[in-house]
Amino acid sequence: MSQGVETPIRNAIRWWRRWPDWVGYAAAGWSLMYAMLGLFWTAGGDGFPFAPIHEDRRSGSILEGTAAEVGAPIIAVLGLLATIVALAMARGTASRGRSAAMIAFGWVTAAVLTLIIPDYTLIALVAFAPLLLVFTFTGVPGPQGGIGDILYWHRTNLIILFVGGLLWAAATLAHQRRRRAACRHCGRRHGTDGDGRSRQTLLRWGRWAVVVACLAPLPYEITRVAWYLGHPLGISREFLTMMQQTPGMLEIGLGCALASVLGGVLTHGLVSRWGEIYPRWIWFKAGRPVPPALATIPASVVAVVLIPAGLMMLWDPVVSDGWGLRLPSVPWVLWGAALGVATVTYHLRRRGACRHCGPADEAGSVRAGRAGRSAGRASRPGRGSRSSAW
Repeated sequence: MSQGVETPIRNAIRWWRRWPDWVGYAAAGWSLMYAMLGLFWTAGGDGFPFAPIHEDRRSGSILEGTAAEVGAPIIAVLGLLATIVALAMARGTASRGRSAAMIAFGWVTAAVLTLIIPDYTLIALVAFAPLLLVFTFTGVPGPQGGIGDILYWHRTNLIILFVGGLLWAAATLAHQRRRRAACRHCGRRHGTDGDGRSRQTLLRWGRWAVVVACLAPLPYEITRVAWYLGHPLGISREFLTMMQQTPGMLEIGLGCALASVLGGVLTHGLVSRWGEIYPRWIWFKAGRPVPPALATIPASVVAVVLIPAGLMMLWDPVVSDGWGLRLPSVPWVLWGAALGVATVTYHLRRRGACRHCGPADEAGSVRAGRAGRSAGRASRPGRGSRSSAW
């Protein structure tokens, strides 16, 4: 790679690693943007993303069908308030009491934007991302006119809200760690046992979480396989006939069920040795440590997008064609939560030294790093941590 290309990439990586410094301002910018949209819709502008619309363009959001006269002013007010709070968190100058209130506001905002308001669009994007990429160049098969008939504005808005929720979660986490005098990158305090629970305790919690994460999708998997085999489990015979006469409909359901089963197999890697050391059947990597991010990033994404999909089914679990269409997806809430717990315990077991707050010795004890050296004091090893050195 030439030096001219390598330098911008390195600068981008360096900038990304400094996320605690800029994520609060990013959350403020996102909130201000959405507040301006709220003011635009309040003034009568077109495109209010929750307004009543034709059934073909509706989303499954809990806010779907809200009148612009009601929703737009609320969005504008909350957006402006969120902008002020995000800027205050980014600057970190608030008192202890105000800081606690801002942290509570931040986590509630992040949860609403990422888990409550969205629908199944996010999990569909994760599951069908390769197909959507192909459709971008080949066109969407069937009666749809293109990608715009799949990712229309009511759905695209939910993706924008989800991104804003992630920014708010990161900004709140960075501010909370700052108030705790902890490293804003890893969350550990200088000179203390920042890894918390022992490796064995984390592994035990992770195993229970994996069990729940594998059992929760079973109702969905069983019903979709049954439909493919011709059994109307939880639906009417007429509805099954309609699906059989619709090209690809049952095959998509079967594919989703099989993908869920495969996901359950991969979930076991969060508590198994092959999730930490490449097994022998991966011959070109056998015996080498598995990069923690290879497991934590996809598992975190799936865990977060499963919850709003399950909650969407919970808002309206019963339909006229039978319980099999929605009720088997309600446990996705439990699935996402359990997968999240398993992922967090895996991360805590596998994380090693933090490049920002100092190295860890072989036992995993955290030492005061750069901050201590800049103050002219020698690093002091903390209490021994039993976390993994990987």
